[in-house]
Amino acid sequence: MKLSGKVALVTGAGKRLGRAVALRLASEGADVAVHYRGSETDARDVVAKIEKLGRRAVAMKAELTSVEEIRALVQNVAHEFGRIDVLVNSAANFLPSSVISTTEEIWDASLDTNVKGPFFLAQAVAPWLRRANGVIVNFADTGGILGWPGYIAHSVSKAGMVMLTKTLAKALAPEVRVNAIAPGTITMPGDPPEWQQEFVKLSPLKKTGTPEDITEAVSYLVNGKFLTGHVLVVDGGRTL
Repeated sequence: MKLSGKVALVTGAGKRLGRAVALRLASEGADVAVHYRGSETDARDVVAKIEKLGRRAVAMKAELTSVEEIRALVQNVAHEFGRIDVLVNSAANFLPSSVISTTEEIWDASLDTNVKGPFFLAQAVAPWLRRANGVIVNFADTGGILGWPGYIAHSVSKAGMVMLTKTLAKALAPEVRVNAIAPGTITMPGDPPEWQQEFVKLSPLKKTGTPEDITEAVSYLVNGKFLTGHVLVVDGGRTL
């Protein structure tokens, strides 16, 4: 298997795309540190599913707006597994905020969770990734490219993730590769039906993407040996 003997830390791995990514990396042979903040039951369910695949997994709680907790998380992963080869920064929030409705709290929450956390995680895990010639995959999204007036703070935070990816790719080369994925027009089981209808209208391909489309792209970025500083847009053409 592609990732046999490797260890991946996936943030926000209890739910939605983070969950799907954790399971995909485990299916490729990786042991996985399943990070969560409040979704302990979901995270432990992911751990159980990974163990059924024959891989090791541990659920680990951390508040990613706290640098102290980020450093403790990385130390715990390294202690538990002895190495870290892959960091996937998928944990994020998605807070509505227009020019009028954006508060200081919304602004800080968006930037702290979506940019500050991923940076300090990369900083903390960098020594381990350098030893392993490892890789970071960040989650941006199409809001960071198009700009959404109803989600100003979020869009700014995800634009920041795009630039963070590029600067980290330069700073950590040649030992560590850093790339990002920008999902768009993705629906998941349980999403409101009107989301799919709206997303179909936005996509030139006239369909929505699936979690498998995202996990396939993440796998490509993790395994692509001659790729760094790239933002892979997976949106059915929405950003055209």
